[in-house]
Amino acid sequence: MNLEQLESIIEIAKTGSLTKASQNRHVTLSAISQSLSTLESELGVTLFTRSRMGAVPTAEGLGIIQKAFEIQRKLQEIQEEAQSYTNTMTGDLRLATIPGPMNLLVNAVARFKKDYPQIRPEIAEKGSQEILEDIRQNKIDIGLIIVYENLVKKNTGLVFERLLEGKMVVGVSRNSPLALQKSVTPEELRQQTFVLYNDEYVKWFVNDFAASYGPVDILFTTNNTDAIRSAVREEMAVTIGLDYSFINEPNMLYKDMVTLEIDIPKQQPVHLGWVQSEERHFSRVSSGFTKRLKYDLRNQHEVLPT
Repeated sequence: MNLEQLESIIEIAKTGSLTKASQNRHVTLSAISQSLSTLESELGVTLFTRSRMGAVPTAEGLGIIQKAFEIQRKLQEIQEEAQSYTNTMTGDLRLATIPGPMNLLVNAVARFKKDYPQIRPEIAEKGSQEILEDIRQNKIDIGLIIVYENLVKKNTGLVFERLLEGKMVVGVSRNSPLALQKSVTPEELRQQTFVLYNDEYVKWFVNDFAASYGPVDILFTTNNTDAIRSAVREEMAVTIGLDYSFINEPNMLYKDMVTLEIDIPKQQPVHLGWVQSEERHFSRVSSGFTKRLKYDLRNQHEVLPT
């Protein structure tokens, strides 16, 4: 038994496929298959049931695969402890965020990179559901998303931390008559056409609003923020989002868009927060970056205690 064999069965378990595991590990399919067969022969246990549909852990294999995950985490801890005795921090930092906080995330990464020039950050902009799926598949380390109670309950195996409390607001063109108001009533809002960012919480909020106050007119739903900005700027529609999604929004800076509060009593608490996998060890790089992110948020907004 060797570490290469353990890494192979971990990747097969995560992907459910020998082919995908070979691609992720950058080895041939025959090499992955041989590694698995050799380990099964050494242990005298069949670890996976293989078919055209993929590879599924056997009852006996589940416990062994879990031990392999534990060994992998311990090795990572050993490497990070050794690294902690030096003055450097190195490694990959794979991040994804919903569109609103992108500028905030970029600024935090830039300052973190200045302190630790040997880290290798990657940042992607995605919707919440895609971020959650990427966390599960170990494609990213940390996701910055909208965190609310129903989401946490539905996603076992993931760890969430709430950072910044927010509320839903309406974004309108500065030339709209609504721009003269500080808030908008549900009835006034129902008379507007909406353009929505394709996010689970935004869609849930609009559906809940429609159930309570009546149907609404949706021009389109998209994950293209430029299309949303254009529709609002040209007064074709209004948009709805969390207040911190408009922080550092370019159209807000140029006074093309203003935000209004929604006169709805007792909005469900919702937060900007980060998410990571419960199964994987939080690396020293990831841990250091979340501390930097909290510091930056604390300088701009009231951050929840942890």
